Amino acid sequence: MAESKPQIGLLGIMQELYDAMLPGITERQAAYARDVAQQLSDVATVHFPRPARNRADIEAIVDEFEHGGMDGIMIVMLTYGPSMNATRALTQTRLPVMLANIQPERTITPEWDMGDMTYNQGIHGAQDQANLFARAGIPLPVITGDWHAEPFKRDFEDWARAAAAVSMWSRLKVAIFGYHMNGMGDTRVDAADMLRELGPQIDYLSPGDLYRAMQAVSDGDLRALIDSENTQFDVDPRLSASQREESARFQLGIKRILDEGGYKAYSTHFGSIGDDGRFNFLPLAAASSLMAEGYGFGAEGDPCSAALVAAGHVLAGTANFTEMYAMDFYRDSILMSHMGEGNWKIARTDRKVRLIDRPLGIGALDNPPTFLFQMRPGAATIASLAPMGGADFRLIVSEGEILDTEEMPKLEMPYGHFRPDSGVRECMNGWLRAGGTHHQVMNMGRHAERWGLFCELLDIELFEV
Repeated sequence: MAESKPQIGLLGIMQELYDAMLPGITERQAAYARDVAQQLSDVATVHFPRPARNRADIEAIVDEFEHGGMDGIMIVMLTYGPSMNATRALTQTRLPVMLANIQPERTITPEWDMGDMTYNQGIHGAQDQANLFARAGIPLPVITGDWHAEPFKRDFEDWARAAAAVSMWSRLKVAIFGYHMNGMGDTRVDAADMLRELGPQIDYLSPGDLYRAMQAVSDGDLRALIDSENTQFDVDPRLSASQREESARFQLGIKRILDEGGYKAYSTHFGSIGDDGRFNFLPLAAASSLMAEGYGFGAEGDPCSAALVAAGHVLAGTANFTEMYAMDFYRDSILMSHMGEGNWKIARTDRKVRLIDRPLGIGALDNPPTFLFQMRPGAATIASLAPMGGADFRLIVSEGEILDTEEMPKLEMPYGHFRPDSGVRECMNGWLRAGGTHHQVMNMGRHAERWGLFCELLDIELFEV
């Protein structure tokens, strides 16, 4: 799935009475709105249909945004506009809304006249609109700034990415092949609660569906994928032709089910795959490559992590599924890894990713082809979605960095040392007190601000540790 820009509707609000006072003001302010849209065009596709000058305009434009595939609505006050005109449309829309508190000119000069005052008085309307949301108890992110400047664009991009992730979640479907790992409590969630409160839908599919999809893979598609792997990766010569073919069938079969069923995230549990009896090994390489294509993934039947990885792709471009394995008090870091699933797009770039023949006793199956790499050194963010029961969810987030460490030659799965900014002790104390789960999404870069906006738009608790 190719990464796409957020689709944002610009709702430019003014009012009709200014047309008599300042002829041409509507056209002038419409040009201003188009300039704002163009200024932001490298981080989002901003759609501005026309100025909204009364209640009917606002309701019609919001309806167009809702049915036109927008991820969110950015309010821009082109002049003062009374909030009562927007009350119904903006308090009932299903789209995330943000108020951009901006104006055409960045500075006030002695040459300003009453016309300039009117063109730049959007702050009046911003206050009126913000009061509307506060009285309704609806979260309203606000960005104040000079729209020509990079800080405004950066803040807008953070919100637009969060809005796009929330919008994606509203229609996300998560496929669970088989069942959840028995006894694992921190990743269990009521499917109705998740659908109602957050948006993702959880469907449980039979491993037989996967088996049949694997058998239906064409020889041409199979060969093309294997040839691509041979070119892109350092392939272990110990891997047999049958291992390569079954691994490729796993990837292509899962992808076919996801695409045909409208799923953008999935989970497999080693017990479910192992107990079925028709599979020779676990689909670890498939999970890695499907994450690299932009699908969400969670292990052990975990729908929360699968959904969160899908959101992470939209929020920050590339997301990885991982977990905390052990603490290193000398490095003040945490070893991050999982049994073999890892998005190879976050691998360090000074050596090829390896595809290895990996002995693994879990599942009582044969050796699964597995991608092996170290995570790329640099800034990173990890997050965990924790179900708290009923309608309550919280997100636990930690920013830090992946360290440039020596290789671990006996560790045959993706790995990296994550050093949290707060230090291991404070991070883990906060993580455990907040109920953070043992599965996480990882993004390269610092993205706590975006995850915070994501939480604000969904109205769920945020814990930064």
